[in-house]
Amino acid sequence: MTTALVTGATAGIGAAFARQLAARGTDLVLVARDAARLESAAVQLRTFGVAVEVLPADLASDEGCARVEWRCGEGVDLLVNNAGLGTKGAFHEADREAEEHLLRLNVRSVMRLTHAALPPMIERGSGAVVNVSSVAGFTPGGRAATYSASKAWVTTFSESLHVQYAGSGVRVLALAPGFTRTEFHSRGEMDTSGIPERMWLDADDVARTALQDLDRGRSLSVPGAQYKVIVAATRLIPPSLQRKVVRRVQGRMPGRPG
Repeated sequence: MTTALVTGATAGIGAAFARQLAARGTDLVLVARDAARLESAAVQLRTFGVAVEVLPADLASDEGCARVEWRCGEGVDLLVNNAGLGTKGAFHEADREAEEHLLRLNVRSVMRLTHAALPPMIERGSGAVVNVSSVAGFTPGGRAATYSASKAWVTTFSESLHVQYAGSGVRVLALAPGFTRTEFHSRGEMDTSGIPERMWLDADDVARTALQDLDRGRSLSVPGAQYKVIVAATRLIPPSLQRKVVRRVQGRMPGRPG
């Protein structure tokens, strides 16, 4: 029996990963801040016949991150770094502590948990890490500079580790979804009214696609044909033109992928 540790596991993409993995017969370690929601999620997931451990922790705090690092160091077969958040508005108007909190969760916790999980995987010659990034990391963030930068870091970090550990039996995947129907935008009080219906993804489809791409040995998973086109375009369009496009469309699409 394999074991997966999933952060941000009580809602959205994290909860979808937990369901997909439980259906595969994978034991779970669920991480989130809300202990009551964790216990409720665990009850539902145990109906799949798998063992479910709950680990309440705030990954933006030193204490919470250390608790989950210790569990990763004990050994898991799959680590899903899904926990993350976004901020909104112009950078100079943003609260600096909120921006730092975002970096602690979106960047530091991903680095620290991955660093803790890899040694046991490398020693036994098997294991995998999925780091949830975003399509927002491929272009300048017209309204979310720190968020976009954090996701660019997650993608580059993950793809670098994919190259570094090739041939070791350890796989690393960056998952870069676009707009996905989760609690992400409502928690951040983000206006998504201008986002066309065709741009929305389903969280279960996102998790399913990521696990399929992980099984195929890919370094990057971009769910949805519309977002595959966007990501491909960002690698062909000069940065100067990308900036012009971002400035033009940011007023029409008040939210952002996540």
